[in-house]
Amino acid sequence: MSYSLRASRDETSSTRPAAPPRLPLLDVLRGAAILGTLMTNVWIFAAPGSEWAFLQGTPMPDPLSEPAEALFRFLADGKFLSLLTILFGVGLAIQYDSAARRGTPWPRGYRPRALFLFAEGTLHFVLVFGFDVLMGYALTALLIARLLARSERVRRVVMWTSVSVHVVLMSLITVALLAAPSDDSGNKVSDVAVDVYAHGSWFDQIAFRLENAIALRMEPVISFGLLVFLFLLGVRLHRAGAFTPTDRGRRFRSRMAVRGLGLGIPFNAALWLGGEEFFFLGRYVAAPVVAVGYMGLVGVALDRGWFPAFLTHGLSAVGRTALSSYVLQNVLCMLACYGIGLGLADHFADSGPWWVMGLWATVCVLLVAASTLWLRRFSHGPLEAVQRRVLRR
Repeated sequence: MSYSLRASRDETSSTRPAAPPRLPLLDVLRGAAILGTLMTNVWIFAAPGSEWAFLQGTPMPDPLSEPAEALFRFLADGKFLSLLTILFGVGLAIQYDSAARRGTPWPRGYRPRALFLFAEGTLHFVLVFGFDVLMGYALTALLIARLLARSERVRRVVMWTSVSVHVVLMSLITVALLAAPSDDSGNKVSDVAVDVYAHGSWFDQIAFRLENAIALRMEPVISFGLLVFLFLLGVRLHRAGAFTPTDRGRRFRSRMAVRGLGLGIPFNAALWLGGEEFFFLGRYVAAPVVAVGYMGLVGVALDRGWFPAFLTHGLSAVGRTALSSYVLQNVLCMLACYGIGLGLADHFADSGPWWVMGLWATVCVLLVAASTLWLRRFSHGPLEAVQRRVLRR
């Protein structure tokens, strides 16, 4: 049943509250989340066997023998994806507030947007990248959209119940991994997968993803409780004024940075050093805590003017074209790493981590330049414009 937010008939448009100003911090955070997510995904593209190698559990780098790669991956793994998820919840809360001002029905008015996002994610999964996040976000958003029309008490119960179930599930998986006998052959990637991405055609890769769709789509399934929690956390942070340019907002961001980093970094580091068996607790339990710290740290840096202007503008441009930038970065990595393009993953298979980090930096520069130039002429990114046009019709 749709919850109506329509204004009474005697209410005129002149009495409706004006839309609040755009919050620049959110654009910068989205840009940081997009580029940060690539810090994790670029290793998937660069690995022989790509997406399938990630599912097979490729070993993490040794901090002593490979400190640069270990630090790079530690700073990114799961953190920016959690940050992006929180921001999606923030965006959903903003859309709810906008619907309330316009008097449009909710969540009925939001459903086409979520279904369109699911369709975009499906195409992205099939054609480009097996670990697409848009499909999971779309389905989670349909649930959270309904919860936004309920009481704060209901949302609070769902929020803490979902994260509790999630932590228990991750703990059980970790216990099972610790109890399982060690198998040195477990990390060997299928030769078929390696050949598909190194020498197969684009259609071969599409067929491989479709044949293994259930396995490739398991991450949003096992982390659904976390998705619900992070969406609702984003809603709460938005309504608490965590992103506003006020004294209260600045104090809020300082607390987020201190608590998120102070608790999350040591916890995540301990799990990282504990070995591969603690992967699920690290990526899906500790990393979200660090993500809150990252969010606060970026806010504090902007509040105090620590970021140079070019970095702020670049991140903001990527953030304003977040959907287009997310898809484009994966397309660029696909063309750079797979055999259908430059084939760098096969060519540099035993060349160490530096080319992967260089690829990440190159793609980031391209995204910043492309989004900045695009926004000089257009108000929305290309995929965002298509979405708006289709939904308007």
